[in-house]
Amino acid sequence: MTTAVPLDPPRSPRSTAPRNRGVNLEKWGWIYMRVSGVLLIVLIFGHLFVNLMVGEGIHALDFAFVAGKFASPFWQWWDVLMLWLALIHGANGMRTIVNDYVTTPKVRRVLVWALGLSAAFLILLGTLVVFTFDPCLGVTEDSVLWATCQAAA
Repeated sequence: MTTAVPLDPPRSPRSTAPRNRGVNLEKWGWIYMRVSGVLLIVLIFGHLFVNLMVGEGIHALDFAFVAGKFASPFWQWWDVLMLWLALIHGANGMRTIVNDYVTTPKVRRVLVWALGLSAAFLILLGTLVVFTFDPCLGVTEDSVLWATCQAAA
């Protein structure tokens, strides 16, 4: 009498390859897209609600409204967080598209660098605008804001 010995199932080539022990940037990019997407929904709808529904609604949106919002550190950080998350989220999405569809490594590298540099530049510029916004800069005597800026000074 013979005893049948079960054979191990064949291993896929993926399972026999050595595992990379470094940081998995693609995994963290995937996680970032999910988390930032949820946060962006909250930030964007909060932004829209305050700007369009509270107070006089859309009729109140003018330079003074924006100046009033940017005078508050809460709204400065709200808008900066929205800016940062949206730009990094969008740049990461574009990077994924470039990696999927651009087959030439050199062109892919150039495009990914261009995406990174443009996102970094826009983040820097947008952050500077939010935190250095001065509604009285360049106001002259014939401006509607002259009396307000003189009272604040």
